Amino acid sequence: MQEKHHRISIIDFITTDHKTIYVKLVGFDAELGNNFEEEVRFLDGMPYGDLIHPERSPLSDSCREYVRDYLIDKYNKGEFE
Repeated sequence: MQEKHHRISIIDFITTDHKTIYVKLVGFDAELGNNFEEEVRFLDGMPYGDLIHPERSPLSDSCREYVRDYLIDKYNKGEFE
C-alpha cells in the first residue's frame, strides 16, 4: 500500500502597505483525504489564519502543523518578498 503525503502549493501572495503578507495556497490533507484552498496572512513574521489555528482549522493536526512549518520555512527563506 502506497503511503499518502500532505501536499501544499503556493498559488499567489501579496504584500500590503502595512507590511502584511497574504499567501493563497492549495493543498491536500493526506490524513483526512481532503483538498483545501485557503489564505494565510503573515504579520511580523508570524502566520495567522483559521487554516493553521489549533482550534479552528479544518485540517488534521499533522497537516495543520505541516502547513504552518512549510509557510514559516518559505517566509524565513525570503520567498514572499
